[in-house]
Amino acid sequence: MLGARGGWRALRRCASLPRAVRLRVREALGAREAAEAVRVQGWVRSVRSQKEVLFLHINDGSSLESLQVVADPSLETRDLTFGSAVEVQGKLVKSPHRMQNMELQAETIHVVGPCDIWSFPLKMKERHPLEYVRQFPHLRCRNNTLGALLRIRSEATAGIHSFFQDNGYVHIHTPIITSNDCEGAGELFQIETSREAKESAENTHFFNVPAFLTVSGQLHLEVMAGAFTHVFTFGPTFRAENSQSRRHLAEFYMVEAELSFTENLQDIMQVMEDLFKTVTSTVLSKCPRDIELFHKYIAPAQKGRLEQILKHKFMIISYSEAVEILKQAPQTFTFKPEWGCDLQTEHEKYLVKHCGEVPVFVVNYPYDLKPFYMRDNEDGPEHTVAAVDLLVPGVGELCGGSLREERLPFLESRLQRYLDLRKFGSVPHGGFGMGFERYLQYILGVDNIKDVIPFPRFSHSCVL
Repeated sequence: MLGARGGWRALRRCASLPRAVRLRVREALGAREAAEAVRVQGWVRSVRSQKEVLFLHINDGSSLESLQVVADPSLETRDLTFGSAVEVQGKLVKSPHRMQNMELQAETIHVVGPCDIWSFPLKMKERHPLEYVRQFPHLRCRNNTLGALLRIRSEATAGIHSFFQDNGYVHIHTPIITSNDCEGAGELFQIETSREAKESAENTHFFNVPAFLTVSGQLHLEVMAGAFTHVFTFGPTFRAENSQSRRHLAEFYMVEAELSFTENLQDIMQVMEDLFKTVTSTVLSKCPRDIELFHKYIAPAQKGRLEQILKHKFMIISYSEAVEILKQAPQTFTFKPEWGCDLQTEHEKYLVKHCGEVPVFVVNYPYDLKPFYMRDNEDGPEHTVAAVDLLVPGVGELCGGSLREERLPFLESRLQRYLDLRKFGSVPHGGFGMGFERYLQYILGVDNIKDVIPFPRFSHSCVL
């Protein structure tokens, strides 16, 4: 395959090498033709030295699969170890092995950054549990599983933007710093300068009013929905919820959309369903190897379930129907289901299971359970609002949305603060929000939400 060892040494004695074309690992693996002068940079995933040949596998994050490098053993140095950063120049040739299409025959190997393998917490060819690599936020991206997750996040992010732009939505950059609590739950991070914190004075606010990290971009989208019929935002949101559960983070990403001239909750649900199916199809087609890693080692059979879900319409049940299903359940819940009480995670998971492990829309919640801005259904004694939650297997609530109450008399009886938005050209409108990390949790089958975000922040933990 390489020729005699002396041939390698003769090659190295060449006065100069031709100017090499830099390729990413993904490009090298996907090349259809050999190339005389190629340069690849990345990190060593494995080193295997034999008498006549040295084998390396190099990865640069562009692909789950690493590029095999074959070289003369004389190119091996003390610093050429697992984890070291290298630059390799040589010939890209067809691989005689079935494992991959191309390989790199090295002419020079330069160790850019050595790695102390004795203290490096990730070990060569070892499948580390997600809980283990979570301890090393500065190194966990070197792990195969986290690398795959980050490529999937990137494609899913691009897919979300493409979906909305292809459907005529305008992307709005809603502020991270805000003076309102859009959700009304009171779980906000308040912002103050270091000087304010020291002085603890009431009248020294930087913005002259108390300011917080946003819990939702909804209010700002509603403002924009007074001039644009379809808007969306996609950015970080923050909840000061003292929870270390598998479903909660203090900082996470939300996809939110608002539609004007919409009087039917079905319109909102259709956008939710189309968004989920379009983005999921995109990720499955563009990241097959990365998705396969999760579906093979973390959530077997998840791929088949996803493919089935993409072929069928999501189910719809009312809140009242949901409560009756829960009351008739053969199991005992920690929280007893009663009409007028919020659905807990255990209830949501049971409802999805009861409906055949497919996504379920629950619509028309009691008025007293939801924020004041949700549209009154005017349905007599039950008194419900046009709200919807999308429940998915293993996660529970993925999306939440509603028609907004645009009728001024109804709002006047609720809250003065919201009125100006309804006085000047108000129209029927609605919208929803989808937790991006929960979406990734579901499609990948990952149990803990902390393992689908690069740097998880939760109560008592803000590492790096």
